Amino acid sequence: MKLSRIRNIALGVAAVALAGALIVSQGLLPLAVSAQTPASTDEASAVVDVSRTITVVGKGTVTTQPDTAQATLGVETMGANVKQATAESSATMEAIIAALTDLGIAERDIQTSGFSIWSERTPDNEGRLSTDVTYRVMNSVNVKIRDLEQVGAVLDAAIDAGANSVYGVSFYLDDAADLEAEARAKAVDDARAKAEELAGLTDVEIGAVVSVSEVVGGSVPYSNFNAREMAAAGMGGGAGPINPGELDMTLTLQITYAIK
Repeated sequence: MKLSRIRNIALGVAAVALAGALIVSQGLLPLAVSAQTPASTDEASAVVDVSRTITVVGKGTVTTQPDTAQATLGVETMGANVKQATAESSATMEAIIAALTDLGIAERDIQTSGFSIWSERTPDNEGRLSTDVTYRVMNSVNVKIRDLEQVGAVLDAAIDAGANSVYGVSFYLDDAADLEAEARAKAVDDARAKAEELAGLTDVEIGAVVSVSEVVGGSVPYSNFNAREMAAAGMGGGAGPINPGELDMTLTLQITYAIK
């Protein structure tokens, strides 16, 4: 009786073992293991290619001459009351604008840039403010000068008409699109040269461009002549010689190249 029971148990164990062997042999077990299979060779190489890059910054600069100028001209008046100071300011500004238009400056190139009124009281010896009030009026215009040979004449005419504040003369290129394109092309060449130099130093070879971005804050062709004291110079007989000089347009690009 005991021998028969032992034999039956042995046969049961053998049957379970045989069933397990059949499951393995039929490929059912690898289903649980397949999730751990490493990525294919192509996928792995693609990740490596993206991570193997050279990033450089290229700069392109083009020098040119300005073709347009802008001047900010103003008049500051003062009076015992607002009406008096404002009337004087308005009359002087009308004279300034008339003088500019007589030189051929178009009305569309003359734009009011500021108008302000404020009061002042002078303190006495004890620091107490006086009851007498002085009112000041400031009136200014931006003038676009398309003929650079007229810059000196424009300033002289404005000063003769009563302008006593000249905040500055700016020189720039009215249309800089072509200049930007030329500077951008030079920036690309500069970036390529730097990338090839780095590749040679590190014994690698650069491949295709992965990304390109233009660095914000590239310079615009623009220069400023500080003429804040030009009114005083005008009282002595004119604004003096004005030289527009040259302008530099610089664009910066960040370019990333793949490493072969």
